[in-house]
Amino acid sequence: MLHHVEINVSNLTEAREFYEAFLPDLGYELYQQWPEGVSYKMGRTYVVFVQTEEAFLPKGYHRKATGLNHLAFHADSRGHVDALTEKARERGFRILYEDRHPFAGGPDYYAVFIEAPDRMKFEIVAPE
Repeated sequence: MLHHVEINVSNLTEAREFYEAFLPDLGYELYQQWPEGVSYKMGRTYVVFVQTEEAFLPKGYHRKATGLNHLAFHADSRGHVDALTEKARERGFRILYEDRHPFAGGPDYYAVFIEAPDRMKFEIVAPE
């Protein structure tokens, strides 16, 4: 089982607003918070978002470069994916692969791909 994932973000306030829109609906609870970071936990696994230090901000992030490409989370059902897709749209978040949604991952793969802060890909997948 994964213990935790820690992600540096360019704007902690923006990242927190985005992830708080989805993680509680996916079963994660606020776990820790401090001036430079926040974490959300489900069971024994948690996800941490930390403000990138000023000296490292100019390097930026791109999901196609070496490193983390995206985060994917389990939804309860296709209806759950649909509800969170609508929530993303209502909040003005960009749905990736809109022309193939919700089957951008293939004909038997029901998911939404959302562009998170720093252009990270955030995926929510229905059970198969």
